[in-house]
Amino acid sequence: MPAWAERSDGIAIAVRVTPRSSRESFGAGTDEHFIARLAAPPIEGAANAALVPLVAKAFDVPKRAVSLIAGDTARLKRLHVNGDVATLAGIAAAFYGAGS
Repeated sequence: MPAWAERSDGIAIAVRVTPRSSRESFGAGTDEHFIARLAAPPIEGAANAALVPLVAKAFDVPKRAVSLIAGDTARLKRLHVNGDVATLAGIAAAFYGAGS
């Protein structure tokens, strides 16, 4: 799967998470995933809980529009971002410059 894929009600994104980072950030990674750096540790879902608002802010959607669909305990996670497909795909492409 590429870093993002359009769905009927939003986009699905793949994110590689680096917990316990000195600063939080979200951006382009490889063609297969975005990169998220989180200050939270990977203990008891803390990193997952920190990832949702970071992704919501990056895609300018409410936190309730972001859901974890795979990778609960893995570094590589899949999330669904609910919203206007064209707008969300445009934001995802903007992270990569010309697109992916």
